[in-house]
Amino acid sequence: MRLPLAVALAIFGAAFPALSQVKATEQVKTYAVSGSTGPELYESIGQNGPRIGGMAVTGTIAHTNFDLKWRRNYQREGNGCRLVSAIPFLTITYTVPKAKGALPSGTAQLWKTFSAGILAHEKVHGDQIKAMANRIYKETVGFFQPNDPECQAIRESIQPLLGAASNDQRRQASEFDRVEMSDGGNVHQLILNLVNGGR
Repeated sequence: MRLPLAVALAIFGAAFPALSQVKATEQVKTYAVSGSTGPELYESIGQNGPRIGGMAVTGTIAHTNFDLKWRRNYQREGNGCRLVSAIPFLTITYTVPKAKGALPSGTAQLWKTFSAGILAHEKVHGDQIKAMANRIYKETVGFFQPNDPECQAIRESIQPLLGAASNDQRRQASEFDRVEMSDGGNVHQLILNLVNGGR
């Protein structure tokens, strides 16, 4: 008997409840920068900031990295296999600058605004990563692979779903950075405020 689509989806949802929200372990790592003025601190960021990009190494102000692992429960169903549950283990690491030593009061206030804004920017990347993990959960848990009694083919069959979610997250992160760092963007304004002393 064929079920109406709405009924089929309701049954699917009851059997494989959506994860309310991926829980992530978030940690902040810092690298030291020095200076007594905004321009000096920004120059130190350029010298000491994280390097990313493999062969084409590029310096950056801050960086968000993550480690996502899954514990997946595949079960045989008839002559096929279903992914019946998955537990994500997600760690997100933000690397941001930290001024070492005491700063003059005016510079300290500029730095406080700058550093808080940079961390807030990176936290958006963290939210994008958590959204990706949630998408993977929703699109893979309940997935059924016919003619797979040993639950081997299903592991390969879900790879396009994982790849699409990952690629979309990277595109989203890249577009967010482009907007934030373009003229008038939030990060661009943070840099100008720091370097120009709030003028």
